[in-house]
Amino acid sequence: MASRAQPISGVQAIGGVFILLVVLMILGPLIAVVLRAEGFAGLRPSDWAAIRFTLVQAALSAGVSCLAAIPVARALARRRFRGRGAYVALMGAPFILPVIVAVLGLLAVFGRAGWLNAALIGIGAGTIEIYGLFGVVLAHVFLNLPLATRLLLQAWLAIPAERVRLAHALNFDGRATRRHFEWPLLRATLPGAALVIFLICTTSFAVALILGGGPSATTVELAIYQAFRFDFDLGRAALLGVIQVAICVAAGLLAWRLAGTSGFGGGLDRPAMAWPGDTRTAGLWDIAALVVAGLFIVVPLVAVTADGIGAIVGLPASTWQAALRSIFVALGSTVLSVTLALPIALLIAGRAARAGLEGVGLLSIAVSPLVIGTGLFLIVFPVADPIALSLPITGVVNALVALPFLLRALIPAATEAEATQGRLADALGLHGTARLRHAILPRLRRPLGFGAGLAAAFSMGDLGVIALFSAPGQETLPLEMYRLFGSYRTNDAQGAAVLLMALSLGLFWLFDRGGRVNASL
Repeated sequence: MASRAQPISGVQAIGGVFILLVVLMILGPLIAVVLRAEGFAGLRPSDWAAIRFTLVQAALSAGVSCLAAIPVARALARRRFRGRGAYVALMGAPFILPVIVAVLGLLAVFGRAGWLNAALIGIGAGTIEIYGLFGVVLAHVFLNLPLATRLLLQAWLAIPAERVRLAHALNFDGRATRRHFEWPLLRATLPGAALVIFLICTTSFAVALILGGGPSATTVELAIYQAFRFDFDLGRAALLGVIQVAICVAAGLLAWRLAGTSGFGGGLDRPAMAWPGDTRTAGLWDIAALVVAGLFIVVPLVAVTADGIGAIVGLPASTWQAALRSIFVALGSTVLSVTLALPIALLIAGRAARAGLEGVGLLSIAVSPLVIGTGLFLIVFPVADPIALSLPITGVVNALVALPFLLRALIPAATEAEATQGRLADALGLHGTARLRHAILPRLRRPLGFGAGLAAAFSMGDLGVIALFSAPGQETLPLEMYRLFGSYRTNDAQGAAVLLMALSLGLFWLFDRGGRVNASL
């Protein structure tokens, strides 16, 4: 048991302090927003329209993502083929990819001058319009289909081989397999996955900023940005921030309420068997699902790379300067998130009552970065110039956004390390720093590198808080890319997109690889 291990008292004490610090960094801005917010009478008709659009697009995005993920996850669970590991890895690419790059890739394929419309015009058919509700939902499905697929795939793979063997013995056909295996699995997993994606889509900013299509397609996040940046109506921005938090908290509580298990129990870790009731027709449907989903993910990435790779050399000096700022912000944000996450994870792993502490560590999921940014502006504005602090504030908010993902990677590994190495460390008399260095950290290298890579990639591609605070000469690469696109300098924007994608994926690879090199555990 992890609770039998000798606690690392110094590090755990630091973890407790850091939890309090995280709570203050999140609740402080949130309280500032609440205190500044006006009554609901301060909302305009356009704000109510933004609330309705936020809920509609998030519900549609979550529903389409999860429904489309079912056949893809089913096919990956049922089939073994050459390149399957690479395909599953591909499903994780949009999660790391900067949102603004993904949007530009979708525009290259589905936009007015994109590949699809060019083909439709060539055959005499009508064109499609990507701006508005369709474009927002399309982008969110592109970004979240892989996440839904991975969540459902894990549930499928968790079914013990002994249950499948029993189904073969009972001569299950396809209908019986769907009734006794797939429907219970989906009933347990799908609501939680849909609500997680709904939560992600309600706080999406870059997608609505580029593809929103005007007042009729504005989200709450975008309305906060407009009230703050263009109207400088801090009271209205704060009120919208409170509404955004309320939506996120309600979705998070509902997701927690609906979380459950499929009830298949455990197994003996035997190799997976072929599923009962499998037919040639089912195999063809599985192949079709994998091909369509793969093309949907790959083609926009290929399109943005093909259109922009030749423009990198001719990028203006301001773009390279913005890239350098983004690298510094990403590295600083990663250092801060790792510094916060490691002691918190060790504290949580060493405690019997973990749920409350872990919930505090995941608090930043319930508060959008734009709301935290608005609150920080309200706090800093009376005593300093927030514009001058735009890059440090962006780095701090990015660290808070990445913290839940780092904790998700570190807590299981830290718990396992305490359970397996704690008694040995006790026997050897290892305490404090020596215990951490020799017994615990070697077991955390892989998840620490992976989590740090995620934090760096997230921060590198962020277009949110910096859009609130930035002044000329302080742009990060995503904001510089957006401004190039808004100035109709499409070639430069596409070149900046390729540069941003390369830097984000490169930082992720460096940290992830650094965690795995010479890691024997």
